[in-house]
Amino acid sequence: MTKQKTVIITGASQGIGAGLVNAFVERGYNVVATSRQVSASDALTASDRLALVDGDIGDPETAAHVAKTAIDRFGSIDALVNNAGIFLAKPFVDFTMTDFRTLSSTNLEGFIHLTQLAVRQMRAQKSGGSVVSITTPLTDHPIAGFSASVSMMTKGGINAISKNLAMEYANEKIRFNIVAPGVVDTPLHKDNPKDFLSTLSPIAGISNVDEIVEAVLFLTEAPRITGEVLHVDGGAHLGKW
Repeated sequence: MTKQKTVIITGASQGIGAGLVNAFVERGYNVVATSRQVSASDALTASDRLALVDGDIGDPETAAHVAKTAIDRFGSIDALVNNAGIFLAKPFVDFTMTDFRTLSSTNLEGFIHLTQLAVRQMRAQKSGGSVVSITTPLTDHPIAGFSASVSMMTKGGINAISKNLAMEYANEKIRFNIVAPGVVDTPLHKDNPKDFLSTLSPIAGISNVDEIVEAVLFLTEAPRITGEVLHVDGGAHLGKW
């Protein structure tokens, strides 16, 4: 009998994160879901294979609690999805150091805290593993008039470290990949005009959560893909349209 795998998902209370949690549970995984108030989320389907951990992922104690929950309750950490992230858009000269520290805490420190713990456990298990992180095509393919430079500095850091980690741990079959969504129909965009959002890619329209979930599932289970950035953005990364 194949051992049941355990995946940790951050930023799990709504939008893409909640979609990921429900999809992995349906696929037979044990899931540890975390966000600041994930236990209050009404977007998650209850299951005896789902554990919820409230906390700020920028706090190392949250990461420690999440990893301990996975091991104590389910016995392993086989996959991690770094979905938690925050985004600020403003002209570069208006960004403050407080903005930078806030972005770095979630986007970079949160990645480091939990990914280190997951990798240590995966190495101890000696059965490989997967880390998929959510970033954005804007890290390498900015759009004129859409200013988010310091946000992209942090998200681009995740792209860079993921490629380096893919090489570092290839011999241990621990894989690191990126899903870079364009505009997705989530609560993040609830106040933005859909007509405008649909113009932000050469294939007009916006993605739904299921498209991003399918991309993450694919990379999580693809045994020979590592160091990849999978754009789910209607072609926006291709350039001007």
